[in-house]
Amino acid sequence: MTPKTFKIKSFGCQMNVYDGERMAELLGAQGMTAAAETADADLVVLNTCHIREKAAEKAYSDVGRLRREDGSKPLVALAGCVAQAEGAEAKRRSSLIDIVVGPQAYHRLPEMVAQASRGGRPVDTDMPAISKFDAFPARRRANPSAFLTVQEGCDKFCTYCVVPYTRGAEISRPWGDIVAEAQVLVDAGAREIVLLGQNVNAWSDGNRGLAELIRHLATIDGLERLRYTTSHPADMTDALIAAHGEVEKLMPYLHLPVQSGSNRILKAMNRSHTADTYLATLGKMRTARPDIALSGDFIVGFPGETEADFEATLQIVDEVRYASAYTFKYSPRPGTPAANMEDQIPVAIMEERLQRLNERINTHRLAFNRSTVGIETQVLIERPGKLPGQMIGRSPWLQSVHVETDARPGDIVDVTLVAAGPNSMTGAARARAAA
Repeated sequence: MTPKTFKIKSFGCQMNVYDGERMAELLGAQGMTAAAETADADLVVLNTCHIREKAAEKAYSDVGRLRREDGSKPLVALAGCVAQAEGAEAKRRSSLIDIVVGPQAYHRLPEMVAQASRGGRPVDTDMPAISKFDAFPARRRANPSAFLTVQEGCDKFCTYCVVPYTRGAEISRPWGDIVAEAQVLVDAGAREIVLLGQNVNAWSDGNRGLAELIRHLATIDGLERLRYTTSHPADMTDALIAAHGEVEKLMPYLHLPVQSGSNRILKAMNRSHTADTYLATLGKMRTARPDIALSGDFIVGFPGETEADFEATLQIVDEVRYASAYTFKYSPRPGTPAANMEDQIPVAIMEERLQRLNERINTHRLAFNRSTVGIETQVLIERPGKLPGQMIGRSPWLQSVHVETDARPGDIVDVTLVAAGPNSMTGAARARAAA
């Protein structure tokens, strides 16, 4: 029977969130309705992430929980990077899975659902050039802050990372397609657009790079804010750095993963930067945009990491003073060079180092938040808060801000930041001056 309702559950990165939104639009265009709860869905799509260890096991556990008490189940589609990595093996591991679809084949999901409804068990993990975007329907609704994928894949081959194998080689969407989708998003209600890519600052179209794209998108009427993520230090061009100081709509926030402060570990990771070149890039950025909020990624416990290597990571954290950061214990991924390296670090040591790293980062996060108290700025309202009359939005520095206001999602409110916590700010709404 053809499913009438669907539920998409996305895990992992912002790219998966974007992919989940596009799959929902595809299914909606086929006349299907999004279900509020998984139990009410005729079709469940698990849009998986494969970055962490045991991701596949977690995916199969999630699949197992879809069987209902009466023995029935919805149609089950395993999507995302676990699907790409597992392929047809996924169906051999779980008879509950009806569809396996990789990240570059989402546009075929309605066709695959139709096949599964007739008793088929389709698998598509091909990795063609980015043609899937042409198959997506027009975007009719958008959140106040909307994702827009401009680039996929990675050519960097860091020794710990599966992305080149699950997302393929770096490929950029054409300029015209991105500009057209950005305009549609703004027409559908977006006030902010976040440009996405595994290495978003590697985007190019001919002799035009991300800086030129940002400058053009900033001319769209109704678009108030631009951001991008995730960047690679090797692709932080002088033109892109200059854009941060010259494009008013480009928010003062940069997520630039370093992974380690130890040059020895960075070399083993096949990262193309050193601690010094990374810091030099951030120095240029702070010159161009002195109020920039910096974010990064860190892996602790990479094979061979000594206490001295870890101390180098703490040192770079102290030097940069990150406003936020994502931290991870090293997780061996099948098929990556690091998984077979000698001197794997015991879990207990990794956990102890991760705790120390988080404590240091949390100290700097709170210090950054406190440094913004008293600033008059603007907050893009995204959703209601837990308290009556409370709304939650984002500052230019990507801080979560709670403010009492009658503004609605999508409104931009003038506020004074009046109090700082470790994870959020409190803002007081200011009356706009009469025109």
